[in-house]
Amino acid sequence: MTSEAWQRAFDAAASSSVLLRPLEDLSDADRILDVMIDTWGEHQLLPRELIRALQHSGNLPYGAFVAEEMRGYVLGFLARDADGPHVHSHMLAVRPGGRSKGVGYALKLAQRAQALDAGVSVVRWTYDPLLARNAHFNLDKLGAYADGFEPDFYGEMDDVLNRGDRSDRFTVRWNLEQPRAPKHLVNGRSVPVLQRSDERPFRPERVGDPRVEGDLVGAIVGIPDDYPALREEHPEIAREWRVATAQAFQDCLATGMIVAEFERFSCSYYLAAVDGLAPR
Repeated sequence: MTSEAWQRAFDAAASSSVLLRPLEDLSDADRILDVMIDTWGEHQLLPRELIRALQHSGNLPYGAFVAEEMRGYVLGFLARDADGPHVHSHMLAVRPGGRSKGVGYALKLAQRAQALDAGVSVVRWTYDPLLARNAHFNLDKLGAYADGFEPDFYGEMDDVLNRGDRSDRFTVRWNLEQPRAPKHLVNGRSVPVLQRSDERPFRPERVGDPRVEGDLVGAIVGIPDDYPALREEHPEIAREWRVATAQAFQDCLATGMIVAEFERFSCSYYLAAVDGLAPR
């Protein structure tokens, strides 16, 4: 019998016109490397031997296919932190032609089903907080939240997406069996901390400090609406945003807040006090 978790994944895959299957053999490892190159370019790739070790150790990647062509994959491994076991989702990649079509969502639901089958109820990963598309996907579509910030987490990276930039990352927690945090809990009860200037190209403006007191339970931190384009056209302003957002996020998280949601139209993060918002 198909579990509810797998049925959700298969339904999402059907809506995206792909089929899901585990990536179990050597040829699948080569397919992963092909998608990896399409996504990040020729750089420091995962060794094929490591992919084979993940396959053999029960940490099976999952792929999304149209006929024999793999459109994307998700890859992770069993890990543990102070809260117990979790799956660390190291890579989610979709070929350029298949993005924004639900393929990544179907793959994450397959990873969720895999984890639940293994008795694990938490998935963790990292992502660049200045990428609005990823913020919307992780926080709003999946219902995960960020509970940590790591400046320059990977150090210098030489792939086409990250080359020449500092590798700041949010650490994300996805509770697989619990409902997502209610939306808009902090609207109207938050202090703006960082916002965009009035003139274009938008620069960061620090306008407040995070605090949790009385009815004020959160903070709002704005980011550029298209950071990769800004980095290409105005690299000096992009660096200003990298520095300003890092400070803002660290200040907010130091108060005990989590990153609760993302408003894609205003390109703003909403951070809120943990109590009563997102179960651990």
